[in-house]
Formats: sequence, C-alpha cells, structure tokens
Amino acid sequence: MAAMDVIVDSLVSLRRIPVLRQGFPWIFLLFSLVGSVLKDLELVPQTYFSSSKNVLNVYFVKVSWGWTLLLLTPFILLSNSAFSRNISFLGRRLLSLLVATAVWYVCTETFFYIEDVTGACYENRTLLVDEFTTKVTCRRAGLLWRGYDISGHSFILTYSTLLIIEETSPMVLLRTATQSSLSKTVLSLLYVALNGITVLWVWMFVCTSLYFHDLSHKLLGTLCGLLGWYLTYRVWYLKPFSPGLPPQRQPKEQKQHA
Repeated sequence: MAAMDVIVDSLVSLRRIPVLRQGFPWIFLLFSLVGSVLKDLELVPQTYFSSSKNVLNVYFVKVSWGWTLLLLTPFILLSNSAFSRNISFLGRRLLSLLVATAVWYVCTETFFYIEDVTGACYENRTLLVDEFTTKVTCRRAGLLWRGYDISGHSFILTYSTLLIIEETSPMVLLRTATQSSLSKTVLSLLYVALNGITVLWVWMFVCTSLYFHDLSHKLLGTLCGLLGWYLTYRVWYLKPFSPGLPPQRQPKEQKQHA
C-alpha cells in the first residue's frame, strides 16, 4: 500500500494550500460566469460532453447525490470514530448528512416548482399547446416544456463538492494517528475515491457552464449551492445545538504521544 500512501499524502498536502482551500467556493462562480460567456459567444466547439447523454452525466451526475452519500457516509463514520466512539458524537456527525439531504431535497423540489409555475408546453419553439399544464404531462406527450429552469446540475455539483471538502478535512489529522491497518486502508481508499469524485463533479460543472442553461439559471443554481454550504458549515455548525463541524484537533491518543 506504499503507492496508496503516497497518493493520500499528496492529496492531503494539496488540501493544505491556503489559496486553494479558501478560494475554492469562488471557483464555481468564476467557472459559471466564464463558461456562460464562452457559450453565448459560441467559442466552444461541440464535444462528447455537450450531449446530456454522455456516460458521466447519465451514470454519475444524474445520481450525484447518491454517489456522494455512498462514499461519504462510511468515511464520516470511520474517520470520526478515530476521534471518539461516543454514539452521540457519531450520531451528530452523521446528522450533517441528513441536513445536507434536506437542503438538497428542498432546493431541487423548489427548482422543479418554479419551472412548473413559470412554464408552458410547446410543440416546437413557437407553437403553444394549452392542453398540458405541467412539465410532466407535457414531456410525456413528447412535447417541449419551457419555464424558468434553475440549473439543478450547477446546484448539486457545487453543494456536493463543498460538502465533501468539509467532511474529508479530518484526513489531515488522521495521517499521523494510531489506527489499525484495515481501518487505515479502507479510509485511504475512501479518501482517494472522494477526491476522485470531487474532480469529476468540478469537471461536469465546467461542462454544464459551457454547454447548458442560461447564465441566470446557472448563477442561481450555483448560488443556492454556495448558500446551502455557507449557512451550515460557516454559520449553524458553529453553534452548540447543531451537528457541529468535523473534528479540528488530533485524536486523543495522538496528543498523548506528541
């Protein structure tokens, strides 16, 4: 597992760079703005990723919340148990995923509602069809629904990425902590996988910015993702009655050896 240790150490070192750590949320706004300008000016050629049917979009982005939870849940349990095995502590830390899921659900359902109430059904770009009054019935009929479509991709890719970055931050402390060989191996594999899917989310965010939606749709989606992250990890989780932030100090046994 020497190669895995090198990869994990490199990723941890990368995460310690202050500019990258502090400026990461702003990257999404920058990508959204620049990508939208390039799209409007038609400066980006069509590629495999300009189709919504590309394999990464179909099998990863469309179920991105599932992928995020699938990898992040065991990582939170395993990494936080190195700091404390108290059931209450671990429960509070897992509660952060429940809160995040609530944010995801409320935002996406709101986006669907806004698109429904602001839209209409068209046979083509100009011919209005009054028979269908909801997006679901319109699309089932093979027609086109046109409403204010806030970018769910911009939201979920922003929010998922920032959530992963926050919850994997204890890895910086755990590299020197005392752990069993199995725990260390599983944790390393999960950490590499989470970093890999973070890269994928950022890449697909760039593709969304370059090829899909209008500027205001993408900016609103991105801002909702940033707001969901900020209100939890920068405001609420600093309060006593909250899931709390990921551990910020070394595990107890590590401090005793220091």
